[in-house]
Amino acid sequence: MAKLKTSELRNLTADELKEKLDGLKKELFSLRLQAKLGKLEKHSTVQMTKKDVARVKTLLVEKKNV
Repeated sequence: MAKLKTSELRNLTADELKEKLDGLKKELFSLRLQAKLGKLEKHSTVQMTKKDVARVKTLLVEKKNV
């Protein structure tokens, strides 16, 4: 999965961000499982997904405070 751009995420509504966050969390779970089983090819995808989760959470807090 490609890195999510903050500028693109800012255009989404809070509900869309929550859906994106749920999808990212499921993907992160899957990636961690693959890593434990030794089937993950690129371990950097776990790190990238964690950063995407943080990015979406930050934007949700920003939208909540506005």
